[in-house]
Amino acid sequence: MNAQDLTLNIAVNLGRVSRWAMEGKEARIKQFLEETNGYVRQLEDTPKKEKFQKTFNSFKDNFSKLKSNVRLDKEWAEDTLTWANILTHRAKLA
Repeated sequence: MNAQDLTLNIAVNLGRVSRWAMEGKEARIKQFLEETNGYVRQLEDTPKKEKFQKTFNSFKDNFSKLKSNVRLDKEWAEDTLTWANILTHRAKLA
């Protein structure tokens, strides 16, 4: 997969995870965070455009925090959905 495809896969997963956080589906969240983490690792090794690198670095820092502190509340869900939206819009720059 190329950088744009990986970025969109991450964004779609984060959207799902956000919804499941509001629905209290912790098992699904953990499953998809692991899958998303795999996409992030692949994206680290995939050539990316320089314009996207700052966004990706910021996302990796935030994703690490989200992953290590999963909460089934509105704030965590909104943070996750925000990154889904950012990555969806920035995927074309990847």
